[in-house]
Amino acid sequence: MQSKVSRASEPVQGKNPLQNFDWKRYIVYIAFVGVFIYFSISLYDEGFLSANNLLNIVRQTAVIAIMGVAMTFVIAAAEIDLSVGSIAALSSLTTALAMKAGFGMAGGIVAGLGTGAVIGLINGLLVTRVAIPSFLVTLGMMGIAKGFAMWITNTAPVPILNKTYNFVFGSGDIGPIPVLLVWTLLVAAIGHILLRKTAFGRQTLATGGNESAARFSGVNTARIKLLVLVGSGILAGLAGMLYAGRLQAGRFTLGEGDELSVIAAVILGGTSLFGGMGTVIGTVFGALMIGMINNGLIIMGLDVSQQMVVKGLIIILAVAFGRRTIKR
Repeated sequence: MQSKVSRASEPVQGKNPLQNFDWKRYIVYIAFVGVFIYFSISLYDEGFLSANNLLNIVRQTAVIAIMGVAMTFVIAAAEIDLSVGSIAALSSLTTALAMKAGFGMAGGIVAGLGTGAVIGLINGLLVTRVAIPSFLVTLGMMGIAKGFAMWITNTAPVPILNKTYNFVFGSGDIGPIPVLLVWTLLVAAIGHILLRKTAFGRQTLATGGNESAARFSGVNTARIKLLVLVGSGILAGLAGMLYAGRLQAGRFTLGEGDELSVIAAVILGGTSLFGGMGTVIGTVFGALMIGMINNGLIIMGLDVSQQMVVKGLIIILAVAFGRRTIKR
């Protein structure tokens, strides 16, 4: 008997170590490297690998990655927020209007983040207190925020003339590093620590994994859902401020369609659409991969409609892969 136990505990001679590798856990990173190598070779002559082009990918995906960090918490808690793009648009306008009215840079920051926080709080209260599914609440809020953004400006853009604001929140570079990359790394680091190292992160995953079990274990699941939706609103507000700083104006069209890109980035990154699993670092890589694919398709000459088709296929494949992983 002892000899059998001893033999069972020994490594199997000649067994391929790749058989024990968890491919599903690292699939976003493997896909990222694969897509990067493909575009690097096929678009080398078109300048895909140039520093300017790579930094442009970072600039274009920064707001998606930032909203994706908050969406990781929302989806990990088995909820969803479809209003992030409209919140970003409205926040860009409230920021620009506050600064135009003479409240300065501080007033613009308070207005932008406050807009996101208030809408996130309304979303959270409707989900947790009135028990309306987050899909319906945020779908309705998407239209309300977009309509309000068009109403208060009569669809006209509102310019931002504060050079300091535009530098800090969008168009500035610190040496060769875009400030948008600094914002992305800062938000991702805070999000990663919150999700992996704090009780709040563990309770968020527990709420999404099995809400009833989490509640019986003492987790205030309603509070968790309220907080993740407020956080989503605040980071959508920050994204709108970054949009406004980069373009030096608030516009009601900013953030249009971003909700799909954000959800795709989160699912591609390894967060389960059905809750209970989440990774902030994976979300950032998912956003970068979507940005890289968009950039590559533009260089190839594909128009916006064709890019939307590719993006839709990516979302379907990501969700299908996620369901397959859960069943196993």
